[in-house]
Amino acid sequence: MKRFYPPTSGLLLGLLFASPAYADAPAKPDDAQQAARPDAASDVPTNSASDIVVTATRVPTAIERVAASVTVLDKAAIDRSQDIGVTELLVRTPGVSMARNGGYGTNTSLRLRGAETDQTVVVIDGVKLNDPSSPGGGYNFANLLTGDASRIEVLRGPQSILWGSQAIGGVVNIVTALPQKPLEGSFDIEAGSRETVSARAAIGGKTGPLTFRVGAQSFTTAGISAIAPAFGGTETDGYTNQSVTGRAELQLADGISADVRGYYAHGRVELDGFDADSSDFSVDTQFVGYAGLNVDLFGGRLRNRVAYSYTDIQRDNYSPELPQPLTFDANGRNARIEYQGSLGIATGWDAVFGVEREISRFRTVSPDGTLGTPTPAPDTARAALTGVYAKLTATVFDGLTLSGGVRNDDHSRFGSKTLFEAGGVWALRSGTTLRASYGEGFKAPTLYQLFSEYGNQTLRPEQAKGWEAGVEQHLFAGALTLGGTYFERRSTNLIDFASCPDVPTTALCFQPGTAIARYGYYANVSRALAQGVEAQGALRLGQRLLLDGNYTYSLSEDRSPGATYGLQLARRPRNAANGSVTYTLPSGISGGVAVRWSGETFNDAAHATRLAPYTLVDLRAELPVTKRVALFGRIENLFDEQYQTIYRYGTLGRSVYAGFRGRF
Repeated sequence: MKRFYPPTSGLLLGLLFASPAYADAPAKPDDAQQAARPDAASDVPTNSASDIVVTATRVPTAIERVAASVTVLDKAAIDRSQDIGVTELLVRTPGVSMARNGGYGTNTSLRLRGAETDQTVVVIDGVKLNDPSSPGGGYNFANLLTGDASRIEVLRGPQSILWGSQAIGGVVNIVTALPQKPLEGSFDIEAGSRETVSARAAIGGKTGPLTFRVGAQSFTTAGISAIAPAFGGTETDGYTNQSVTGRAELQLADGISADVRGYYAHGRVELDGFDADSSDFSVDTQFVGYAGLNVDLFGGRLRNRVAYSYTDIQRDNYSPELPQPLTFDANGRNARIEYQGSLGIATGWDAVFGVEREISRFRTVSPDGTLGTPTPAPDTARAALTGVYAKLTATVFDGLTLSGGVRNDDHSRFGSKTLFEAGGVWALRSGTTLRASYGEGFKAPTLYQLFSEYGNQTLRPEQAKGWEAGVEQHLFAGALTLGGTYFERRSTNLIDFASCPDVPTTALCFQPGTAIARYGYYANVSRALAQGVEAQGALRLGQRLLLDGNYTYSLSEDRSPGATYGLQLARRPRNAANGSVTYTLPSGISGGVAVRWSGETFNDAAHATRLAPYTLVDLRAELPVTKRVALFGRIENLFDEQYQTIYRYGTLGRSVYAGFRGRF
């Protein structure tokens, strides 16, 4: 068995120059007699830097009571980074890696602690996003821009107790703002390299019982060639994206409120073939809707939420040179109805519990592009999942909080499965915080894996068990924070695509019920082990200098029997680090440098193709014009590093952007 030896130099670097985007100082405990509002989109006051609250736990929870590793990016951090896409923000946080098939808008995979991209749950304003028509049923981060996000949380490790199927790697929770004043708004406009233009605006207010906010963003770029120039790519592949978000809450009576939320995004990206330029393009349309009723009982000690949410993701691929341009049509829909409650049992003791019913549907079809051949009947299917869960969090004495949870999922095709989790966090008066947690994950095969032209209805659910332990230290009245976490996760029954030979030799190499041969099928062929260390820290000197960074050593190994046993899983770096320095002059002008380093990866399970390590350096600056308006600019990939996250596909070279923003 291979021993775990994180590189000493890298670990020291992470401890000395690292960044927890979590607490700068201990957070205040929750009101012990009242329950927290049961909602991952709860508005969190940000009037004190020491009050850091996490809502990816499905109820607002002080970070000092959260046993799992979590990174919180507030609006100030989002603005400071100047990043356009959520992916660019997340890849700077511990344990996160990314692979992309070209420039903006192309297929983007985000992995937490080496887990598959479809094992991460994405939540926007309390609504879980996933696409049942995609092979792994996950979410493609390609079209997710920062938009009107006021807070982004990354909760790492198995989180299936509260979030159900898919949350094996973790949860990314995105929350848009709710106004606190009668009228408030914001805007950002920027332009730069490759004819890139991004414009965003939002407005809202709080008047009597009504609070509302609406935001919109438009992004366009001429892009780069999806196929790297070194492999023959010559033409640019452009991308456009328009999105709208909205939230409204209405106070109906004391302790009773209703709220609605919506998100719409439409993206169009030009594509290349596997080994050459092409005129192909893809259109992606996403819709998210939510309506909920909140009822507080017993003076707020029992808070209840009943909600209905709906997601609809449509994906279409086109080849304009064909007689029939539509080459792929996919639609995935989820309808979910849920009840969630939170109960303030006693001082420091609270519980969250709920039941949810989710119905998923998918439809895919692949026309062959000719007029003479009829379009085949689409593959369609439906599945239902009923989940019941409960979690208790108890501060047993000052500073020590223990938690435990249980969940039962009843899948219409795979029966019942019960999962457990437990954890503890001990915040000492010395500024030291100790954390440990254990969690289990369960992910049923997707509708695509079961019923598409490559489907296999004998598949078994993927399962995972993971644990972590970490320490965090605050020094010099919170000016310096250092932390480190060890994590481990073992996954079984992982589903992968199995290729078929030119001459089929097994029944699975034929489409079910036919004599039509197929390229391959999905099968439970994989096991995996992920273990590693995340080190992070931050140093703030007054109001002028901020240093932060993180380092991750992630041993993500294939544990499947055969030739690939013990090899690092594809497209996951074993070593990665981020660091940044920001300095603010007395005049308010600020400037900074950010560095991202990724170690080598391999494009395939057999390590036949190596992807070289790379280092990216970004510069950024901001100039206040008034108290509410600022100019900003940045240079990304300052040294024009040539690198790949997926073999043959291009990446952005040196890019220069400038713009202005306003907050009122």
